[in-house]
Amino acid sequence: MVDLTGSGSVPPEHGSGSGYGSGGNGKKPAKKSRTRRGKRGRRRRNKRSNRNNKTPPPYFPPEVASLKLVNPTQYRFEHLATQLKWRLQEGRGEAVYQIGVEDNGMLVGLTEADMKASLKTLKRMAEKVGADITLLREREVDYDLDRKIAEVLVRKVPDDQQFLDLRVAVLGNVDSGKSTLLGVLTQGELDNGRGRARLNLFRHLHEIQTGRTSSISFEILGFNSKGEVVNYSESRTAEEICESSSKMITFIDLAGHHKYLKTTIFGLTSYCPDFAMLVVSANTGIAGTTREHLGLAMALKVPIFIVVNKVDLCSRATVDRTVRQLERVLKQPGCNKVPMVVSNPDDAVTAAQQFAQSACITPIFTLSCVSGVSLDLLKVFLNILPPLSNSKEQEELMQQLTEFQVDEIYSVPDVGTVVGGTLYSGVCREGERLVVGPTDEGRFLRLKVGSIQRNRSACRVLRAGQAATLALGNFDRALLRKGMVMVSPKMNPTICRQFEAAIVLLFHAKTFRRGSQVTVHVGNVRQTATVECLHGKDELRTGERAVVRFRFIKHPEYLRLGAKLLFREGVTKGIGHVARLLSPSQNHDQNQNHEQNLQEH
Repeated sequence: MVDLTGSGSVPPEHGSGSGYGSGGNGKKPAKKSRTRRGKRGRRRRNKRSNRNNKTPPPYFPPEVASLKLVNPTQYRFEHLATQLKWRLQEGRGEAVYQIGVEDNGMLVGLTEADMKASLKTLKRMAEKVGADITLLREREVDYDLDRKIAEVLVRKVPDDQQFLDLRVAVLGNVDSGKSTLLGVLTQGELDNGRGRARLNLFRHLHEIQTGRTSSISFEILGFNSKGEVVNYSESRTAEEICESSSKMITFIDLAGHHKYLKTTIFGLTSYCPDFAMLVVSANTGIAGTTREHLGLAMALKVPIFIVVNKVDLCSRATVDRTVRQLERVLKQPGCNKVPMVVSNPDDAVTAAQQFAQSACITPIFTLSCVSGVSLDLLKVFLNILPPLSNSKEQEELMQQLTEFQVDEIYSVPDVGTVVGGTLYSGVCREGERLVVGPTDEGRFLRLKVGSIQRNRSACRVLRAGQAATLALGNFDRALLRKGMVMVSPKMNPTICRQFEAAIVLLFHAKTFRRGSQVTVHVGNVRQTATVECLHGKDELRTGERAVVRFRFIKHPEYLRLGAKLLFREGVTKGIGHVARLLSPSQNHDQNQNHEQNLQEH
């Protein structure tokens, strides 16, 4: 938050009397002490009465004549504009200014005339750096109703025309209304109560027939520099949405049915969402895969907010019961979250700011896609939601060598082979030469990037953290598979068939031991692996930790040290991180030692 009132110090209030310690000639010290206590008591009583009379503490209202931003000098204005430009760069194109608040957080407030003048100056500053301002909210100061505090969102398109992009994974049980909610948000039209809004999101005929999502789809919602929604209404195309938006929310619509759980986990691990939106039906409450999806998001440390959908189908008492049920689950020792029910625009602004600052805050929205109640609160929240990484972290990733994760593979007529995924590090340009792998034999193949598309519009340069599709021309699609990486030839990528991971077993019906087979998810890698050994233990039970060596059963994979790991098989579930990669030579030596040990026994 930024203080726009300037910085200034308030002179301390001097006491009215200073004669208690001067003189006295050593007479009756105890009486002096009682006199001091009596004076202090009177002061405390006076302070209490002042508080009851709504009068401010003596130090609260500073010398506002030197703090207001009214008609600043040219030098002062240039300084403030430079400061705003720097803050926009740090916030990747966004900054929130608090007007009427000192640097130390003291709520001072401004009169109506001073507030108008300060907003006018802020607008001039924003115009100078090519940005727009949006008034988020105004609040009155408790001790003086004539003074107000304002929060203003300043947003601009970054200098390189790369809009701010946030990815939100959409989770929830089957039939909770996930696809319908995304259809209403991105199409700009309310649902008819029979699922009309979700039809544009489905990718397969059986999804339209059953109404259930079985694959991963992407939808975009834009906000312009003034905070207005930009979506497919008014017959806009995806390219027009990208051109008009300063901020883009990319929704990753995941499957809710339990039989598509592996697809949901793949979407959470490979697409690196910034946030997760858990959709809960108001009339059914926490049911089916809701708890499982909540646990997956928490295990992967993805910040989560909750939307209680379909409030038009049930009474207010039923909605309140569902919200209380969610609050109980969130407060349990395993979650340790602080639920925050959003009921007005002021709550939505507060929720967005606190949600990004603290991982334990969990906003809860109650809305309807048919009546449209409280949909605007969710839009306000998404508009203000800041990115998790700042510009410095982004620049550090861009300085590294190129690494692109392959999540999807297509064959497009007249274009050839196309791969979709996320650029983990570096910068990728049209015409760049990379290597892709590992193949089943553990090799990397050379290729050339043709064209790049991001959010269905052409893009010449792809930066770290952005998702896109890359055209590879005549490269043989049969040589590609999900889980591969495209990296710079300078990287000399290492591959492994065996690796060690520090894990915690979340649940197992019996015991987890050597020889067990599980499906391992590490980023965009998804493959069955066998447990080769458990260091220091013979078996694991639910809740226990260990360092485990896994071996992929099909082909080697490219992994990164420290990458989050999630494995499952039936009801068996566990999480952890990659602790050590074993090279092929180490694998051969360890296998020989293992065979010798078996022969000795």
